[in-house]
Amino acid sequence: MPLALRRVCRVWLVSGLLGLLVLAVGLSLVASQDSVRHTLSHWTGEEDLGEQIKGTFALLYLRLTRPRPRTAPFVPIAHAGLCPYGVNTFLEQEAEVSKVDRSLQMIAQAGFCWIRQQFPWEDIEIAGKGDYWDHKWNRSAWAKYDDIVQLAEKHGLEIIARLDNPPAWSRSMGNAQGWSLAPPDNYEDYGDFVYAVVSRYRGRIRYYQIWNEPNIFPEWGDQPADPEAYVELLKIAYRRAKEADPDSVILCAGLAQTTEETPPEFGPRNLSDLLYLQRMYEAGVQGHFEVMGAMVYGLWTGPYDLRTSRDRTNFSRVQLIREIMVRHGDGDKPIWATEVGWNATPKEFARFPNFGRVSEAQQATYAVEAYERAAAEWPWMGVMNYWFFRRPTDAERDQTMYYFRMVEPDFTPLPVYGALSDLANQPPTVFVGHHQQDHWALRYDGPWHEVSDPDAVLGSYMVGSEGAELDFFFFGTDLELVLRGPQLPEEPEIVVDGKTVRPRNARDQPYPGASVMVVARGLADTRHRAHIRVTKDALALDALIVRRRRPNVIGIGVACATAAAWLAALIYARRTRQRRKPNHLYGSVSD
Repeated sequence: MPLALRRVCRVWLVSGLLGLLVLAVGLSLVASQDSVRHTLSHWTGEEDLGEQIKGTFALLYLRLTRPRPRTAPFVPIAHAGLCPYGVNTFLEQEAEVSKVDRSLQMIAQAGFCWIRQQFPWEDIEIAGKGDYWDHKWNRSAWAKYDDIVQLAEKHGLEIIARLDNPPAWSRSMGNAQGWSLAPPDNYEDYGDFVYAVVSRYRGRIRYYQIWNEPNIFPEWGDQPADPEAYVELLKIAYRRAKEADPDSVILCAGLAQTTEETPPEFGPRNLSDLLYLQRMYEAGVQGHFEVMGAMVYGLWTGPYDLRTSRDRTNFSRVQLIREIMVRHGDGDKPIWATEVGWNATPKEFARFPNFGRVSEAQQATYAVEAYERAAAEWPWMGVMNYWFFRRPTDAERDQTMYYFRMVEPDFTPLPVYGALSDLANQPPTVFVGHHQQDHWALRYDGPWHEVSDPDAVLGSYMVGSEGAELDFFFFGTDLELVLRGPQLPEEPEIVVDGKTVRPRNARDQPYPGASVMVVARGLADTRHRAHIRVTKDALALDALIVRRRRPNVIGIGVACATAAAWLAALIYARRTRQRRKPNHLYGSVSD
């Protein structure tokens, strides 16, 4: 790069940073210190003022030098408009069925809708292929899992079944050190196990996760991370699951957040989740899953750390996973957070807090903010499974992992349990994005029925006849309804925040055979309530779209900084030209 150009770039960058500093100073002059600190924490996820300032400069640098992740927020997505509240459980480790029942009761009472529960292969097909008998206790190996499924149904909870952890007999290495979680020698053996589980629980469990964190040691054994091999395993599992239950929904393994990008020729056991996913697509993963799993931990910063880059493992990193999916044509598939949470390791804990460290109060705050941010900003995010509900005993208090818990082994709840319970028991809301007619926040009443139609946005829509009513909350400034049919029906009665509105037809009709009804535009950027009553013509609701039009404070700051940078660069360039301009009286500058 020429020296002059490097100088211009340096001036541009420094001016941009100074522009943000001016913006920060301006904010501090017009707002209270607490307000500024709150704003900075919601840019950086940091609590310390010094870290907030450094983080703000880092955020500006990223916004000036790198494009925002392209996440396609208005693409129709199946399996995204479900209740988002899930939690990880270890119920198979409970010695007493009564404790399984009590755990599920507390989970349901807190407002959770899902549990993510492991069904370890080594605990079901224990002694050999086709042997589903627990010879140690002389009973069916299925018994404890049958109890878990039955009790989950009792408490109205759905299960995401995690299928991994092969038995020793499936590998020539057995359970040698570093190999106990490795895949089987014959992937078809795993396919048979998947078929057995899905067949047994057909109609009772619908969602299955295939493996867990295959991009790191020891989840893939003491061998190099191998995305191509995982895709081969996933394809077999997908085929066998669909043979057992065509309505089953398959989740890709949640990939561990890691920044390690060691070239493959060196055989790294740990590999960046981003590189791993890219290679999965190159190996043909598309079409062999319905939901992408992801680990969405905050680790050292809070959920509003907006700094998004390959070298950061934070809550925002999942946007880069989404960007890879969109780039490869899978924008119509959701991401589910297989694990999410913050670690409340005590200050006096002897070991290094390798998962980060927050107080129990901060853990509760961050957990709530994580669900809130995902709902408000990421319409492609579906279920988020908090890590974790409870361990059966306190024997692991000397391990950092223990301090993610929501409830103590004696069932004493921690602050995070109460905080998420308060959040989950609030009325559900439709946030920004393109949402289907089966979104969990929509409340139908009266004569509605569902119609299957391959021409609909995602294969079906709801039809309401005279007297049918729909009620829901939404958060945003604009609301549109996607209706089947090229013409709008006789105007239904629509009330927003207690006021009757007159809908109109949108100029753009994005879907063939459908029309878009504009219900509201330019509302305050807050929570609203909409009520729709069908009067004469039937109303065929295919989807609804919520938008938010609001000033982008960071964007304004970046724009100001960029303008200042370009002005500085222009002045610099002009002065450079003047110094080089020939002096007709005394000769040229170079003389």
